[in-house]
Amino acid sequence: MAEDLRAAVASQPKRLSSSSEVVERIEENGHQNKRLKRDADEEDGEDQSKRSPKRKIVLLMAYSGKGYHGMQRNVGSSQFKTIEDDLVSALVQSGCIPENHGEDMKKMSFQRCARTDKGVSAAGQIVSLKVRLIDDILEKINNHLPSHIRILGLKRVTGGFNSKNKCDARTYSYMLPTFAFAHKDHDVQEEVYRLDKETLERVNKLLACYKGTHNFHNFTSQKGPRDPSAKRYIMEMYCGEPFVRENIEFAVIKVKGQSFMMHQIRKMIGLVIAIVKGYAAESIIERSWGEEKVDVPKAPGLGLVLERVHFEKYNRRFGNDGLHEPLEWTEEEEKIAVFKEQYIYPTIINTEREEKSMANWLNTLSIHDFNSSAVEMQANNKTSKNSSDLEGSDGSDGDSD
Repeated sequence: MAEDLRAAVASQPKRLSSSSEVVERIEENGHQNKRLKRDADEEDGEDQSKRSPKRKIVLLMAYSGKGYHGMQRNVGSSQFKTIEDDLVSALVQSGCIPENHGEDMKKMSFQRCARTDKGVSAAGQIVSLKVRLIDDILEKINNHLPSHIRILGLKRVTGGFNSKNKCDARTYSYMLPTFAFAHKDHDVQEEVYRLDKETLERVNKLLACYKGTHNFHNFTSQKGPRDPSAKRYIMEMYCGEPFVRENIEFAVIKVKGQSFMMHQIRKMIGLVIAIVKGYAAESIIERSWGEEKVDVPKAPGLGLVLERVHFEKYNRRFGNDGLHEPLEWTEEEEKIAVFKEQYIYPTIINTEREEKSMANWLNTLSIHDFNSSAVEMQANNKTSKNSSDLEGSDGSDGDSD
């Protein structure tokens, strides 16, 4: 009798001590659970023997964002074309996903790492999804994509992987003509201007002010100063050495942070430009982190590029477990560099030359009021003590730049 009781107890499933252990156990064994489900499921009415196995993967994407209304697909709206419209179409046509998964992206557990905004490009975007691992999968997907959108790599991941939630940090770059830093009182010819060492040092001194955790409610829309989600952590931000392309000198600003709100990067850069050009005092950066509303200009979206996304915690946990690869793309670095030289940099340079997006934006800086906002806020506080509490979140907690 006692032996029977011990055997019955031993056969019971082991109780997990915490919800985090439950999540980890599900994620570790996700591939096993999916295999059992797949063996029993003849989804979409297809003959199981003719179908390739479905697996959770990530795709490394690069694209030029010009002409697109951002990364994220607007299902049911053909008016605004997005990068995901072309991607989903290519996945269906290549046979990686059934057509109904393209209509309802939740069926393939689709998630992008960052929602890049209108016109923004990417050299290292990551999306996670379930696909059929067909032969020559990358070649077949790319055959159905325009040349300015490429899938550069693929890796298997755990069944519970989510590219947005598992991302530790994002690195963006912003390529701009250096005449953006010329002082407003100087008569500057765009093709002749060259950034001097002293001005570059000042630019980097100002960019370094953003490092650390700050309240960036003034660098996005519809977030009040008491909204916890307005606090963001910036790991590094700097401007590299200038270089000349098509007779115009350019420079690239790099910024790495845990996450960014809509328009945050463009406003961070816009405010530094306003200071260097002499429209605003250096003190406005620190003032912008306070509760008052500060007028922060937003630089053009043209030069913004999602460079890479980081999965350091995931790599430590699963990168060397014998089943999965670390989400690092060393072997794809050359392909990334070639894509940027062929599609991203020429688009930025040629569009700037033709449309003069930076030059036209610089002409609007004079209409911004960088000084009176503090006085206005004090006046508003007298009439409405809790006015800042009325500002709600816009819900854009993911990367939207």
